[in-house]
Amino acid sequence: MLKINIVAILFVFASVSAGFFPSVSWGWQWNDPVKVKKQYHKLVDEYFDEYFKYNPTQATSDGFHQYDDRLEDYSKKEIQEEVRFYKGILNEFKKIPSEKLGSDDAIDLELMMANINSNILADDKIRMWEKNPDMYSSGASGSAFSIMSRTFASPEVRLKSLIAREKLMPRIFVAARSNLKNPPRIYTEVALDQIPDIVSFFKKDVVDAFKDVKDPKLKKDFEASNAKVIDELEKYGKWVKEVLLPKSKGDFRIGTDNFKKKLLYEEMVDEPLDHLLDVGMANLRANQEAFKETAAKVDPTKTPQAILEDLVKDHPSADKLLGTVKDTLAGLKQYLEDKKIVTVPSPVLPIVQETPPFERALTMASMDTPGPYETVAKEAYFNVTLPEADWSKDRIEEHLEGFNRGTIISTAVHEAYPGHYIQFLWLQSVKSKVRKLLGCGSNSEGWAHYTEQMMLDEGYGGGDPKLRLGQLQDALLRNARYIVGIKMHTGDMTYDQGVDFFVKEGYQSRANAERETKRGTSDPTYLMYTLGKLEILKLREDYKALKGEKFSLQEFHDNFLKQGFPPLKLARRAMFGKDGPMLPDLKSPP
Repeated sequence: MLKINIVAILFVFASVSAGFFPSVSWGWQWNDPVKVKKQYHKLVDEYFDEYFKYNPTQATSDGFHQYDDRLEDYSKKEIQEEVRFYKGILNEFKKIPSEKLGSDDAIDLELMMANINSNILADDKIRMWEKNPDMYSSGASGSAFSIMSRTFASPEVRLKSLIAREKLMPRIFVAARSNLKNPPRIYTEVALDQIPDIVSFFKKDVVDAFKDVKDPKLKKDFEASNAKVIDELEKYGKWVKEVLLPKSKGDFRIGTDNFKKKLLYEEMVDEPLDHLLDVGMANLRANQEAFKETAAKVDPTKTPQAILEDLVKDHPSADKLLGTVKDTLAGLKQYLEDKKIVTVPSPVLPIVQETPPFERALTMASMDTPGPYETVAKEAYFNVTLPEADWSKDRIEEHLEGFNRGTIISTAVHEAYPGHYIQFLWLQSVKSKVRKLLGCGSNSEGWAHYTEQMMLDEGYGGGDPKLRLGQLQDALLRNARYIVGIKMHTGDMTYDQGVDFFVKEGYQSRANAERETKRGTSDPTYLMYTLGKLEILKLREDYKALKGEKFSLQEFHDNFLKQGFPPLKLARRAMFGKDGPMLPDLKSPP
């Protein structure tokens, strides 16, 4: 799971209609392709300049540090101003004659407009800023974390930026109290679950990150700003529990129309939902059958469920988990190079660490890569969620079962080699600013999920059926996400039915099923893992048919990765020069 921008937020933007846009300030010239291209790139630059003023945390993460002392403005007034900005600049992009651009720029223009439509949908229609109290508290901690997580400047310089952000953080909670209107109870419960860890993050992690700063005035200013944030968080937690929770009776479902638009704008998928469900169920059944067949190779005298129960018990202890993950990475990297599966652009391994506190409630493992424009702090972090010290023995065991031997390998493939980390390394060579900064989950998560199966298909693990079972268990997890996300948000499945589906059909433990269903309430389109995987498999099949005997898996992977991470429809167009079928034939699912 890659970092995602939790919410598009705001910075004061004055007089959108009074001359910001290039059509007003210097005019379009449509007949000259050279001038059209120049004007298009200027508009792209101006868009991102304004976007990062609204989203300074994202700017810091992407490597643009001129925004480090700013903080998002969550007020309703600024959200409305942001929507006006998006609608205005979208009209300017629509005026550009794509036929006057080169093929790559024309693809980027389509990606640009889809992304802006997605932002408008999020702010104006789905309106999580009215529904999700965790957005505010996690937004504060995420903004601090982006400053402290990498040494892109001296500790003193970064601490000054953090202090500037912390001084603005109290207004986050003012906006939260004003904006939140009848949130879903599950959202409020997640926020309450996370707030203690966020308070602890500011009390310990943030302080420890700057413990070597010697400047007495800077330290004093930081103590004051950090203490204020902690106080505001504790007050916010009390308000969420005592005031917001009793009136949290809202519906988490975004509805069929918003779901379809979200898929269209974010993933460029316009398939009817009934067809998408048919494709997802077919792949679920195929993976369940493969699981049964593989389980029989392990022990034909036991049921698949009994074998799974034995399989999940083969895991490292909590104190050995990080070390086990580290040991897995080097072997995976070497295998990629030896078997010529994909070009590895860098010899540097990602740093394995414990998941930051504010991300633990909903995440088992994730890859945290530096932004595409980061020039100094280029470390990448492989985050692994460890059991909490105050958990019961049974809860710890259940958590560690999610890191059994097969799943650890599958997770390391997904997050690092050749999943997210390799895709991040390839992103460094992408020339397009649009494709460096914009993309979609069905590409990035689809690629990572695709590699889990592909690596075993290419012989990694020597055909060990237990490793295949681990891969298939992860595939079934993603299959369940696919089905539950669609059905919950279109009203065909309740939360409790979602939990049961993960357990019965996805072969997950109840603890993980509850975690996954919670995530689905606020992440409607987490079908992107299976959806993207199926699209990539279809793309590979078509590429192989095109190349015939000259087909090279490494060439296919390299060609795919050099596109960035745009929707698969655009990646296909870039690779083939035309559109084509995006999903496999239901008669023969992969």
